Amino acid sequence: MRSSGKAFVLVVAALVSLALLAAACGGGEEEEGTRTPAATGTAAGTPRPTGTPAASSTPPGGTPAAAAPGITATEITLGSHFAQSGTYGAVYAPVLEGLRAYFNYVNAEKGGVCGRKIVLKADDDQFDPARAMEVTRKLVEQDKIFAMVAGVGTAAHSAVWDYLNEKGIPDLWVVSGAHKWGADPKTHPWTVAILPDYFVEATIFGKYISENYPGKKVAILYENDDFGRDELAGLKNGLDPTKNQLVSEQSYEFTAVDVRSQVTNIKQAGAEVVVCACIPGYTAQAIKGANRMGWKPQWLVGYVNSDPVMFQYASPQDMEGTLSAQANKLIDWTDDPAVAQHREIMSSYGQGPPGNFTLVGQIVGELTEKVLGDTCNNLTREGLMDAVHSLKNYISDLTLPGVTLTFAPDDHIGTEALRLLRARAKDGKGTWEYEGELISFRE
Repeated sequence: MRSSGKAFVLVVAALVSLALLAAACGGGEEEEGTRTPAATGTAAGTPRPTGTPAASSTPPGGTPAAAAPGITATEITLGSHFAQSGTYGAVYAPVLEGLRAYFNYVNAEKGGVCGRKIVLKADDDQFDPARAMEVTRKLVEQDKIFAMVAGVGTAAHSAVWDYLNEKGIPDLWVVSGAHKWGADPKTHPWTVAILPDYFVEATIFGKYISENYPGKKVAILYENDDFGRDELAGLKNGLDPTKNQLVSEQSYEFTAVDVRSQVTNIKQAGAEVVVCACIPGYTAQAIKGANRMGWKPQWLVGYVNSDPVMFQYASPQDMEGTLSAQANKLIDWTDDPAVAQHREIMSSYGQGPPGNFTLVGQIVGELTEKVLGDTCNNLTREGLMDAVHSLKNYISDLTLPGVTLTFAPDDHIGTEALRLLRARAKDGKGTWEYEGELISFRE
């Protein structure tokens, strides 16, 4: 989902160095890891009506290719490693519920895709990298999935993306904004991002701070992994050093018990604006800790916090005035037809309440339905990647106006434009409200 231009590809190449020689797989009897995705679109990129049965794929020699793993006459099997239990499961499981509900809807109301029902096998990795590797191997080697969709979490997916690229498994719509997923598609040609890049988000935060809080001292609290380090680099990229001084950089490990000492250090540095590149539990700790000190900086928190679930971690009163960012419509826009339909889908085909994160799950489902539908005449893994690379200015009815998605073999970056949200306490309840215009990374 992007604005115009390709200059970002030049920046990311200098920022991220990747060392994997990735291989890919076509359909059928070929040994995995012997081919890479086609560099140009084929017939797989030509839109075809959803529900059209696939024709047999015939290579130049004229011999029909065998069915790709995960493809039968009646089913398309997809996989996902996804935290479904523990602290992280409680936060991000709604994304999976939105995805499942949408696939259930497509199967029931549209007869599936390419005349086949979508089967989603989502194994719980508990947000643990070792567990993510274990369940991913099972999905690929035992369950024989056609593609991986919506693998969640920076640390967890970092453990498996080399393996997926070595095996030639399409690795679509990673539910993490780590910069590396789309930074160098030559070495990881099967991995495609969808969420806003953390570097992009923090660059936008930095630009916003310098434009709206000139002269204020700035600090950042960040998770010491790809997520946090990408946000730190983005903040430095976006801040105008003639307008704002970055006075404190405080990191924490994702296994940390609390972040009280880091918050104290930031306060003592005199920070007036604080960027929190943290997941909800640590974000809540930081904001509540500052409030207890009687210290009220302007907080800007990563989009991973921009769901109503955040108000279960910190009270609406604690969160009042906090800024975040998003590119999607909000679940409480009940008068919006697309949001209203999502609520109906969740009610009829899902489990749990609808939220901003279930909206993300449906957007992932829509994209998956789109590229599978465009692959009906070439249901191979290479054909699927051709369809991904043929996406041009794709628009979901659940994203904000002006947000589009375009992919190419040399560009696997997802969302590059965001709008600021502010947390509000109303009638004892917390809500997120958009303010200002869409901010583009490229402009």
